[in-house]
Amino acid sequence: MNTQFKRYLQLNLIFLDLIILIFSFIIPRILFHNRISAASTYAYVIFGTYSLLSWAIFSSILGTYTEKIILQFETFTKRTLQVFLLWIIFILLYLFFSREVQVSRFFVISFIIAFACGIFFNRFLYVGIRNYFKTKDYLVNNVLILGYNDTALKLSSYFEQESINTNLIGFIEDEENVKELTHYPVLSNIKNLIQIAKDYDVQEIYSTITPEQNSYIYELMSQAENECIRFKVVPNLSHFFSKPVIVDFIRDLPVLSLRSEPLEDVGNRLKKRILDLIVSSLVIVFILSWLIPLVGLLIFIESRGAIFFSQKRTGKNNMPFNCLKFRSMKINKDSDSIQATKNDQRITKIGKFLRRSSLDEFPQFINVFKGEMSLVGPRPHMLKHTDDYSQIVDQYMIRHFLKPGITGWAQINGFRGEITEPKQIKLRVQNDLWYLENWNIWLDIKILFLTVYTIIKGDKQAY
Repeated sequence: MNTQFKRYLQLNLIFLDLIILIFSFIIPRILFHNRISAASTYAYVIFGTYSLLSWAIFSSILGTYTEKIILQFETFTKRTLQVFLLWIIFILLYLFFSREVQVSRFFVISFIIAFACGIFFNRFLYVGIRNYFKTKDYLVNNVLILGYNDTALKLSSYFEQESINTNLIGFIEDEENVKELTHYPVLSNIKNLIQIAKDYDVQEIYSTITPEQNSYIYELMSQAENECIRFKVVPNLSHFFSKPVIVDFIRDLPVLSLRSEPLEDVGNRLKKRILDLIVSSLVIVFILSWLIPLVGLLIFIESRGAIFFSQKRTGKNNMPFNCLKFRSMKINKDSDSIQATKNDQRITKIGKFLRRSSLDEFPQFINVFKGEMSLVGPRPHMLKHTDDYSQIVDQYMIRHFLKPGITGWAQINGFRGEITEPKQIKLRVQNDLWYLENWNIWLDIKILFLTVYTIIKGDKQAY
């Protein structure tokens, strides 16, 4: 429904903002060419490239141009402002840390102001585009909803949210089935549907009553098409499922799933694996190569024994694997059954530092490189805890559809460390399932950045 139109609007908004950014860079560059030496051209090109890429990346991470955002002007404007502020912070940090002195500070200020004005102009242009499509009758679809039920009310609310070129006329339902008031009129009973549709110049009818519920719907379908009116059926799947379902197709066969799983797609799994390999390789070569000998020596001096702590934990598809950590405890027989607690007497002095700084988790980059874990995903639990928690939380095992991660959506939202009550594990599982259903590569990057920020800031749950 209007999918191509929404994509066209998205592409135009992205294109216009990028064009404005480019011209905001070029125009000050031309105006102040007398102040800019030829030798600094390369520095300006690099600065301009960073500015363009940072805008694209921040917009993508925050979903500025997603359908849900662009269809609501207030939300779209707020999100644009957020990205703009992040963009300013980024380019100022770039200039500071790169110690770039060849780029004129007066040029930078002019560039930022010009882009702000351009974005402001683009948002006014966007309002004009919306109003244009709303006022042109030949671009607006008049629609009727057949039936007055929970599905019909939900559908009407969706039309309100996506009202660029959809005009809901009202409902058609037999009077005895209308039990409550509505924002839209109930125009007539079912038998008069086609006449009402012709009177109001309706282009589309959405039926929330299926032919299985009322066989007369088949006749209405035929009558509507004879009048060149599109007839669409919106089935209420709550008769079969008590929760929302995802509809997919294998050719002409509909397939219903209980949830969306972006990582079922091979292409998405490949993207995630490439990110895992790149980051884990860099960490192993440039960090673990010197961190392991250094930390290993400190661990050995304080507590004789193995440098690494290897523990069987639950991996993808409930398959166990050996999860690696720097050993932060004295060697003890309870390590596979009792979770670390605050002020745990088993934790060594160097172990306290490793756990608070999260350095004890760094060997897990080896697990990531081997393909047993991912950078981002649900945290792996020891086998005993998997058995215990699966008895407490109904959907606990669903989190094992994914590879476990070094960090995850639950962890950056404050759900890490010791579990002292059932509510804590339930909240973690909810966050893990949200990640499973909403994964994209930018979400992984966002979680990685937030994890680094949390480590630098310090986390009171890390002990």
